[in-house]
Amino acid sequence: MSPVAFILVVPLFAAGMLLLLPFHRTAALLNATASTATFCVALVLFIARPPPTAFFFVDDFNVYLVALTSFVACTASWFSAGYISHEVEAGHLSTISLRFYHSMYQVLTLTMLLALVANNIGLMWVAVEAATLTTVVMVSIYRTRESIEAAWKYFILGSVGIALALFGTILIYLAAQPVIGDGIDALAWTNLRAQAASFDASVLNLAFVFLLVGYGTKVGLAPLHAWLPDAHAEGPTPISAVLSGLLLNVALYAVLRFKMILAGNPEALAPGPLMLAMGTASLLLAGLMLYRRRDIKRLFA
Repeated sequence: MSPVAFILVVPLFAAGMLLLLPFHRTAALLNATASTATFCVALVLFIARPPPTAFFFVDDFNVYLVALTSFVACTASWFSAGYISHEVEAGHLSTISLRFYHSMYQVLTLTMLLALVANNIGLMWVAVEAATLTTVVMVSIYRTRESIEAAWKYFILGSVGIALALFGTILIYLAAQPVIGDGIDALAWTNLRAQAASFDASVLNLAFVFLLVGYGTKVGLAPLHAWLPDAHAEGPTPISAVLSGLLLNVALYAVLRFKMILAGNPEALAPGPLMLAMGTASLLLAGLMLYRRRDIKRLFA
């Protein structure tokens, strides 16, 4: 089994097992062990990098993000063990909620890693959408009014954004089809990057606008950030860490992949200034909002 297959199979298998375990201490240990195994195998990618296929690939860009994602997921899973024990003792979580928490933790790890190693831009979109749905469950796990409101806000805004990203992905395929041909070859990022100079620049420009707004909603770029403070503040602390340190990076990774396609076409618009403008606006807005925050999780968000 290749390292890429292993880092995807382990979270998938662990998620199924965790859904059946009734004891939270055993589930917490299994969750942390699976995350540790995934991180250890992710490090192997620095040494033994598998050749690209139509669906998966590892290059100098995403190998570091795969390692970072698995590392943060590993450390947060070990923190979760003590955190969940405290939540159980305080009566904040039920047995059903515990099963969902540990199982969905592994599903969230799986979806993020899948998005990072996907060579197929359609598969990457599916992985980001699956991460959105999983995060909704995790944010609302306490079942309080505030957590449910935050989950719904995230679900609505995230769904609108991911729908726009889907339309942008379809436009990329339409731009590639006359050059590469029909089928999955026109969805492979390695082929898109190599043939980008031959694509219709006007279609690429329109596609990138939808992709930037769509995936930018997931990144939390201003003015598309309204869901982010609520979701990070109301979810469990380990999930806030995963959201802040990983999920936003995965969405930004998708934007940067498509930016590389536009950069390969001399007639397409320069995406750098547009991205710099949205990034700078996000920093300025965050700076203005920070001084009013008193909740530490909302401050970091």
